[in-house]
Amino acid sequence: MPNAPRILYCHCAYAQVVPKDVKHEVLDRLSASGASFDAVPDLCEMSARRDPKLQELAAEGAVRIAACYPRAVRWLFGAADAPLPETGIRILNMRVAPAEEVVTALLAPGEEA
Repeated sequence: MPNAPRILYCHCAYAQVVPKDVKHEVLDRLSASGASFDAVPDLCEMSARRDPKLQELAAEGAVRIAACYPRAVRWLFGAADAPLPETGIRILNMRVAPAEEVVTALLAPGEEA
C-alpha cells in the first residue's frame, strides 16, 4: 500500500502504565494482520537515550503510534531532539482506549490529516 502511514507500537516495558491485556492484544493483532510495523520496548527509554530511531520516525511524515497519552509521546520525541510534526501523526492511547479501537485506527487505510 503506497504512502501508507508507518505504524509504531510501544510495549511500555519499563513504565508499565498500559494495561497488559491491552498492549498484548494490540501487539498480537498487529502481528496477525500482516501489516508492517515497528515494535519498540519503551519510548521513554528511547527518549532518555536520544535514540536516533526517534528522529527517523519523526521525519517520516505519516506515522501512527500506539503508546500512551499524546502529549507525553510528543514530549518524549521533543526531549530526544526529534519533535513530531503537527500534522500526519496519530497517537493512540493504549492507557485508556480498548485494544479493538487502537488496532482499528492503526490499520485503517489512508493518510493522516
